[in-house]
Amino acid sequence: MTASLQAPLPVRPGVAFLLRHPAHLLALGFGSGLSPVAPGTVGTLWAWAAWLVLEAWLTAFQVGVVIFISVVAGWWACAVTATNLQSPDPGSIVWDEVVSFWIVLWLVTPAGFGAQLAAFALFRFFDAVKPGPVGWADSVFAGFGWRAGFGVLFDDLVAAFCTLFVIAVWRHFLW
Repeated sequence: MTASLQAPLPVRPGVAFLLRHPAHLLALGFGSGLSPVAPGTVGTLWAWAAWLVLEAWLTAFQVGVVIFISVVAGWWACAVTATNLQSPDPGSIVWDEVVSFWIVLWLVTPAGFGAQLAAFALFRFFDAVKPGPVGWADSVFAGFGWRAGFGVLFDDLVAAFCTLFVIAVWRHFLW
């Protein structure tokens, strides 16, 4: 096979890639996605830390607006970054974890540290293992461009929904 017919190798992002485009900065979770180990978990931890700042400075309505804007901007950023990384859903893109975990925290708050930790563990389980509907959502929007940008977000949004569902059932039966 000639070099011109081979698929390009995916780009491994570094700090230079992160700073090359605003979409990269957002999609890579302001650098948290550059972690060589468990970037999705590191991105979710970054989301949790950022949540503490959001929660302290904004009303619940304002946080909802930030989340909505973050989903729309994230769709764009994930599409651009996935294309530039030459991969439809690279592990270094963590904005999907960030915005999805913000949704979880927004809807379970007020919640103490233990409840937030349980939400974190549940969300990471659904995002990493991808059982049932999360696995289905992960396969629906494959490819590149705007469709793939939404696909990067979609499975994590479903993981957030599954997390919230388990928490709601748990609260219903245990409270």
